Amino acid sequence: MTDAPNPLLQPSSLPYGMPDYARIRPEHYLPAFRAAFAEQLAEVSRITMVRSMPTFENTIEALERSGELLDRVAHAFYTVSSADATPEIQAVDEQLAPLMASHTDAITLDSALYWRVQQVYEQRDTLPLDPEQRYLVERRYREMTHAGAALGDEAKAHLTLLNRQLSTLSNTFERNLLADTNDLAVVFDSADELAGLSSGELSAAARAARSRGLDGGWLVTLPLFTGHPHLAQLRDRESRRRIMTASLSRASRSNANDNRPVLTEIVRLRAERAALLGYGSHAAYVTADETAGTPEAVERMLRELAAPSSRNAAAEREALQAIVDETEESPFPIAAHDWAFYTEKVRSARYDIDTAALRPWFEAERVLRDGVFAAATKLYGVTFAERTDIPAYHPGARVFEVIDEDGSAVGLYVLDLYTRDSKRGGAWMNPIVSQSRLRGTAPVVVNNLNVPLPGEGEPTLLTLDEVTTLFHEFGHALHGLFATVTYPHFAGTNVFRDFVEFPSQVNEMWILWPEVLDEYARHHETGEPLDPAIVERLRATETFDQGHATSEYLAAAWLDQAWHRIGADAEIDDVAAFEAAALADIGLDDPVVPTRYSSTYFAHVFSGGYSAGYYSYIWSEVLDADTVEWFRENGGLTRANGDRFRSRLLGVGGSKDPLEAYRDFRGRDADIAPLLKRRGLDV
Repeated sequence: MTDAPNPLLQPSSLPYGMPDYARIRPEHYLPAFRAAFAEQLAEVSRITMVRSMPTFENTIEALERSGELLDRVAHAFYTVSSADATPEIQAVDEQLAPLMASHTDAITLDSALYWRVQQVYEQRDTLPLDPEQRYLVERRYREMTHAGAALGDEAKAHLTLLNRQLSTLSNTFERNLLADTNDLAVVFDSADELAGLSSGELSAAARAARSRGLDGGWLVTLPLFTGHPHLAQLRDRESRRRIMTASLSRASRSNANDNRPVLTEIVRLRAERAALLGYGSHAAYVTADETAGTPEAVERMLRELAAPSSRNAAAEREALQAIVDETEESPFPIAAHDWAFYTEKVRSARYDIDTAALRPWFEAERVLRDGVFAAATKLYGVTFAERTDIPAYHPGARVFEVIDEDGSAVGLYVLDLYTRDSKRGGAWMNPIVSQSRLRGTAPVVVNNLNVPLPGEGEPTLLTLDEVTTLFHEFGHALHGLFATVTYPHFAGTNVFRDFVEFPSQVNEMWILWPEVLDEYARHHETGEPLDPAIVERLRATETFDQGHATSEYLAAAWLDQAWHRIGADAEIDDVAAFEAAALADIGLDDPVVPTRYSSTYFAHVFSGGYSAGYYSYIWSEVLDADTVEWFRENGGLTRANGDRFRSRLLGVGGSKDPLEAYRDFRGRDADIAPLLKRRGLDV
């Protein structure tokens, strides 16, 4: 390391405070974290040493002012550790995980700080607080209590140890999954084995093979979920089987990347921690501070949806089997790796739609500019200008400045579209800089996807699922960009976990909205629009295959609940047997419809923030489907509607109870009927 100053230890000189990644090296992170930890601990110490009685200003607001350096360093690092986890970054992450857990506990469990927060909380009715300040007092007190701040010293010491262990294990889970996902990427020796893929997909597979020194081969990398987009197109059944087998076996083999002992230890420690905090299970602990309230409420919803979803999936399987029996010379029982392929055949027969053939109409740049961005402009008045002068953390990440209708700056949007070996699977949004009036910061948010990079000179043609993912993740980005709060605790998407997916799901409605689709769904060579008749047939298929889609999702959500509803004294020796029993319990144990995420690669709950909370997608979809109905009833894509949704929901960030914010927007609580209709469960 040179004598040059650590670029993380002073504010960035780049616009919007974008970290100066060109100057940041892996060895800068740990020293910066240590300095940031020390600085925030000193700031908190100054709060607790104040001799005067606690007030909002000298306790709650002072706490909000603390940790600015840590937030800056952490946002910079965690952006990279998920999107470009080189071996050097992984080494930092491994060392950092227990340090971060200990630091968080040192503040959250500080008895003197908790006493001061409690004093302000008890005076909240008599203090001159605005609504955001009052809610901040309530949330700070609730969160510290929930985290264990009221425990005795011995219990706190044990809690801190558990949190350190869990942070290390979660890091190990993610590292194992990334390594095994890369190891299990499927190599094909002949293009004939990949018959059915487009030229662009073949070039992407050849490019991926060359990047690993496999010249002359084709490499199919694996997404985070169980299935694979290629399964809908591959004509060779053995090729489909190889991809599905590789996907299902991730991190469950007896090797260095085996996540089975890791996840069972995570489950045990989470249950032990929940018991220490006074809860019967980790699921009870998590849902107690979500809109659901209890795991029983989650169970009621999942069971209510599971039975009709399973029935619909069984009917769909019969239709697929009929196609196999009619068209194959040697019929065979339909298997999981066949589902997507024959689903496309049924879709074609019923609706005359081949979704793979639609890709030439979904060129990525046009989808982004004339679809995703244009819909936001029409709805909210914002515009997007690419800023090639602001470098991001990776050459493949692009930076756009977001400008409001009145010409004022909103923030920066970063898009990192393509897959690479150093990027974790899936798609997500995260902040690089969070907005706060108190700190004078504007938002910088990033969307990550995992679209295969095509060969040189080839266009990036998206599947309809990838278009949906881009619109979905951009909904999260809009939430992060539009939330306008004073206190950083409420910035962006810092809302209840079972509410956070709501805005992103709402943004998916514009994919097939006529005035949006007509602009972006243009053939990348001829410019011709997508045939209106095809569009109508696409709309007609919205409930098609929903039995399968809902069942695989519900199976994963139930697995998450099952793992996290067991007590601390439970001993699970066989992960596969536990999964099978859990899925049988809810009637979703169909091997032809496997769970969207099996336990060993269920990153959402074992290395992400969704433990006991994966149900939140369907929970939020109740609000989403009801909101789509509101937009349709009120004129759709209009500035007035956009302003209402922005000001009453997106704009409040976490500064208001989310269900109260929803009632303010909708005028009532959400109705589940639109969700049941959308998923074909209303019959």
